[in-house]
Amino acid sequence: MDFSAIILGENVKIYEVSENTMNIEFDTYKQKLNDIKPALDDLSASLNLEGLRNELERYQAMQEAPGFWDDPEKSQKIVMKAKQAENKIERYAKMCAAWDDLMTICEMAEEEDDDSMLPELKEGFEQLVAEMESCRLETLLTGNYDANNALMSFHAGAGGTEAQDWCQMLYRMYTRWAERHGFSYKILDYMEGDEAGLKSADILIEGTNAYGFLKGESGVHRLVRVSPFDANARRQTSFSAVEVIPEIPDDSNDVEIRPEDYEMQVFRSSGAGGQHINKTSSAVRLIHKATGIVVACQTERSQFQNKENCLRMLRSKLVEIKEREHLDKISDIKGVQQKIEWGSQIRNYVFMPYTLVKDTRTGCETANVNAVMDGALDPFIQSYLNCLATGNWVTK
Repeated sequence: MDFSAIILGENVKIYEVSENTMNIEFDTYKQKLNDIKPALDDLSASLNLEGLRNELERYQAMQEAPGFWDDPEKSQKIVMKAKQAENKIERYAKMCAAWDDLMTICEMAEEEDDDSMLPELKEGFEQLVAEMESCRLETLLTGNYDANNALMSFHAGAGGTEAQDWCQMLYRMYTRWAERHGFSYKILDYMEGDEAGLKSADILIEGTNAYGFLKGESGVHRLVRVSPFDANARRQTSFSAVEVIPEIPDDSNDVEIRPEDYEMQVFRSSGAGGQHINKTSSAVRLIHKATGIVVACQTERSQFQNKENCLRMLRSKLVEIKEREHLDKISDIKGVQQKIEWGSQIRNYVFMPYTLVKDTRTGCETANVNAVMDGALDPFIQSYLNCLATGNWVTK
């Protein structure tokens, strides 16, 4: 018996099976690419690319006009708008180019029987789908202030050190999220806890669509864990509140704040900032008389700068409340404080006896609590925006 012939025959069969498997994989990805092509085409209309091109031409013409740079503040805004329009156009063009490149890889690999391109194809396809989803979500950000920077406030609930530690964990989670997405953040106010953590903090997150992405994070966040501050290692439940409002530009006509509308208090700063601010009364607190809203800033070196930041925060808070409550005028706002307690939470974070993070409004959940605390919030943000667009909320 010719065993070599048998072995050779078996090898031929194995090769044919391997080749067929490879072709099936490339065919599958080719079908996947064809399936997402309509969605890619629809993004062109959702982004209003034709309108963006017209806007870009108009901004470029304005920049070339005589005297454009005579007003630095106005010219800077035009340059920023032109850059934003250009970035959106280029982003869509890159997605289309990526689709073409991936389809070419499929065709070349099939023609040359080359499976070495498969890892590149898989990675490229995943990146394209993720980019398309990110772009699609941005098209949902159509609110008046969605494109603005975001002012975030953190407040520890009742519970002393345990709640204050939880408040600091949330602060870290959102600043990590900002860093992941290329946003910058600036500390406006920071009040440390008595033993650990923080009592309250205010930060400004700067970047296009910062408020649009983060607006769904406003609310009470609940933590369940074995407290590291309890000698008996008992299970504890803690609450902290997060407030997110859009930063309103100083030139906005939505609200006017007169000096007689607020009470100004100055005090000595207690946070980071060097010896200078700790030795002088540079920190500022403003109390809006009509509503009782309080804002504070202590991170700048001068009292004037801290006051300007306080006025910006107060203006933003008043406009956001007016819009949210559908009020006709600012004077209709009543100073109602949301309670930071059980039953009002928007999200639960469980560290024991199992690990789970679950949003009570959308039903989005994950067991990877450590990743979430390191800023992996995109699934929760995406599910909130999808529910906001469709109205398909989880019934509590």
